[in-house]
Amino acid sequence: MTDPWASLLERALATKPRIGITPADVVFRENKWRLLRYRPGAAGRTNKTPVLLVPSLINRWYVLDLLPGRSFAEYMVAQGHDVFIIDWGTPGDEDRDLDFDIIADKYLARALRKTCEAAGAPSAHVLGYCLGGTLAAIHAALRPAQIASLVAMAAPIQFVDDGLLSLWTRVKSFDVEALIDGFGNVPWQLMQASFEMLKPTLNMAKSIQLVERASDDQFLDAFFAIETWGHDNVSFPGAAYKKYITELYRDDALVNDKLFISGQLVKLENIACPTLAVTFEHDHIVPHASAAVLLERIGATKKERIHLPGGHVGAVVSQKGAKHLWPKLSEWFSQAV
Repeated sequence: MTDPWASLLERALATKPRIGITPADVVFRENKWRLLRYRPGAAGRTNKTPVLLVPSLINRWYVLDLLPGRSFAEYMVAQGHDVFIIDWGTPGDEDRDLDFDIIADKYLARALRKTCEAAGAPSAHVLGYCLGGTLAAIHAALRPAQIASLVAMAAPIQFVDDGLLSLWTRVKSFDVEALIDGFGNVPWQLMQASFEMLKPTLNMAKSIQLVERASDDQFLDAFFAIETWGHDNVSFPGAAYKKYITELYRDDALVNDKLFISGQLVKLENIACPTLAVTFEHDHIVPHASAAVLLERIGATKKERIHLPGGHVGAVVSQKGAKHLWPKLSEWFSQAV
């Protein structure tokens, strides 16, 4: 009798997931990060306003370009959008003093400027995913000139909530200073372990699902691609992490109008561009209420919310996401300006 685990292990070792392969060119580099521009599809670039995708700092960019047929970027290119994405790269020991302000202000400003220059457009649609959405919202409040519209997808805005991440970061025994003094950059292994502890039984549930669907090649391709991405994390620059925890999580400074970036107060009410918040009912990383609060605080007259079932990752990269979410986002980019 064939051992299903042995067959799955053999498949996993022999098959390297085809992740992040939608054709793209590097149009700008700075320090560790780079800006990619996807090449036009068969339909060409029919939408004049480009789309800039801003992923989280914690995980790799290619979650939005997972694999053929499961790639949000590939889909948007096929719809005629001019798509750019930030690859934050891998911080080294020398990046321990890279602070949150430089990323949220200067890096994003240059990414936006280079996107608009390459596309020959005055502004760009900005979609931020997870912490990338937080960064995008902060930037839209500070530097709105080149932002045509904002999409905050599963993006934490209110950090003090009932979620476990919020509770853990606020316990007195969590000494952020000691962590950074000891490591410099916050090790990715530590952050990944924290996310896994949010759902301790998740790996067991995935193992059961894997065995039950071991004969489904399409499922296996997607499963191994997501697992590859989920275990391909990067460390967090120490100085940026300190502000992220002490000011965003502990002080809830963004939603309380107490966050300063580059010496300027970030006021969400200054966001006047068309804004879309995408939230997921079963998101255990960013509770949907904590993401939806963005729409209550901004000054935009055109603001909408898409609320869907599913979790933080699956709802974005699944077949259901491709069927229900991606077309709505493409329509938003086509009609927002």
